[in-house]
Amino acid sequence: MAVTDYSHKAFEQPEEEPEGEAPAVSLRDRLVPPMPGSVMWGWVGPIVIALFGAFLRFFRLGTPHAVVFDETYYAKDSWATVRYGAERQFVDGADKLLLAGNDHIFKQCPTVGECASYVVHPPLGKWMIGLGEVFFGPNPYGWRFAAALLGSLSILILARTARRMTRSTLLGCVAGLLLSLDALHFVLSRTALLDIFLMFWVVAGFACLVADRDWFRSRLVSWHEAGSPDDGPRTGLRPWLLGAGLCLGAALATKWTAAFYIAAFAVMVLLWDLGARRTAGVPRPFRGVVVRDLPLAAAWMAVVPALTYLVSFTGWFVTDKGYGRNWDQATANGPAYFVIDSLRSWFDYQHQVLSFHTGLAQTHPYQSRPWQWPLLLRPVAFFYESPTTCGAPSCSYSILGTGTPIIWFAGLLALIGMIAWYVATRDWRAGSVLLGYAAGWLPWFYFSISDNRTMFAFYAMPMVPFMILAIVLGCGLIMGRADPARPNRRVVGTAVVGAFVLLALVNFGWLYPVVAAEVIPYDSWHARMLFDSWI
Repeated sequence: MAVTDYSHKAFEQPEEEPEGEAPAVSLRDRLVPPMPGSVMWGWVGPIVIALFGAFLRFFRLGTPHAVVFDETYYAKDSWATVRYGAERQFVDGADKLLLAGNDHIFKQCPTVGECASYVVHPPLGKWMIGLGEVFFGPNPYGWRFAAALLGSLSILILARTARRMTRSTLLGCVAGLLLSLDALHFVLSRTALLDIFLMFWVVAGFACLVADRDWFRSRLVSWHEAGSPDDGPRTGLRPWLLGAGLCLGAALATKWTAAFYIAAFAVMVLLWDLGARRTAGVPRPFRGVVVRDLPLAAAWMAVVPALTYLVSFTGWFVTDKGYGRNWDQATANGPAYFVIDSLRSWFDYQHQVLSFHTGLAQTHPYQSRPWQWPLLLRPVAFFYESPTTCGAPSCSYSILGTGTPIIWFAGLLALIGMIAWYVATRDWRAGSVLLGYAAGWLPWFYFSISDNRTMFAFYAMPMVPFMILAIVLGCGLIMGRADPARPNRRVVGTAVVGAFVLLALVNFGWLYPVVAAEVIPYDSWHARMLFDSWI
């Protein structure tokens, strides 16, 4: 681990040293490398990139004026959640009523329980979609607003995280720009599905962990400089680690697959702590981790996410309208019984949801397998119509849920490169990126084999930020360090990286009509189908 802490030098401008002398590097510089460049530009650059991404996502956000793919569930469930505190059953033709401006879409039943709706995802994502509907109405713009907002914010978070990891504002901006130009991120940021919210909370949690890594190591350096001889410092409350627990709990309260990230990141944090304690010269680093880091890590990375998940069901607990709520019986025998019976009903509901997920094996024309996702072999047609308004004999009006090929195929190469880099150097950045990608991808192979579960390519959305971080780390290696002995090395590397980013921009522009619902001639639409499986 001590070797990996020195690897940041690959991306930095080295200070000039007298000829023949080895550069002197302090423990603080090894554990908490200084952030070069302007603090102001470290914010301005990522913010400008995020505003660019936000413009792309909010421009024509209400187009198409239609219910797109699984918006047929989430737009209505979200409206019920903010109105009643829990999902409700809706009348036949509810989609047409909403598009016509009529929000009276819910069934009226003789008893409360008959109208309760059985849903299989936690409520936080629907609360967020519903807030957009509260402000802008239950219409396409309203139910897509929160997705566009959080999608745009995720660009800023990733850019700042990449900057912290590489100690380079330029590379941080490259990360944000690539995420803004990824077509799958673009489509899900303009659609009322849960996956963009899951991705947002996962990348926010990871950003907090990277910040906690610097915070924790700064405390270790201060301990070392004070000459304390014990098992290392007590690290206090570690606010960034608490923030990570809250964000990952929010991810779990959006979709259950966040549990894999929570487990993976909890192990990662403890390994980071162990490596830092060894580098700082703590006499018994393993004991220090077990005694001083593990209890707080368990609280912030296990208890806090569980409590966050529970709190997300507040609407279900405080109303009588949720599925399986058993309100009448719970209120019949006093407050203590109310709490106990409410929790019992809630646990029973969670068990039913688990049974649903493990038994979901229906076929779908756009389903795909995890091995197909990185290769973009089977995207999802979120929306398709054939209008007659483009001036050609046949027209297409579509939203295709696919990634930008240049970015995804480069990402696949970068991930392979990260494996080699990690094996050779044990660089923490390569390891964390690979872990984040694996936590979002490998579990689906198990579900595919054991349960033959129905799954779609957009389930890969939480993996995308880690794929882009792998590309950015690879770009840093291509650019190299500024070496006076090889003056053209960095110039050539920067030109190669710039050319790649330009190709990504051009590729996204080429795909834009078929991911942003523009009416184009059918021949133009067909020319953009990279594989036959896209059709």
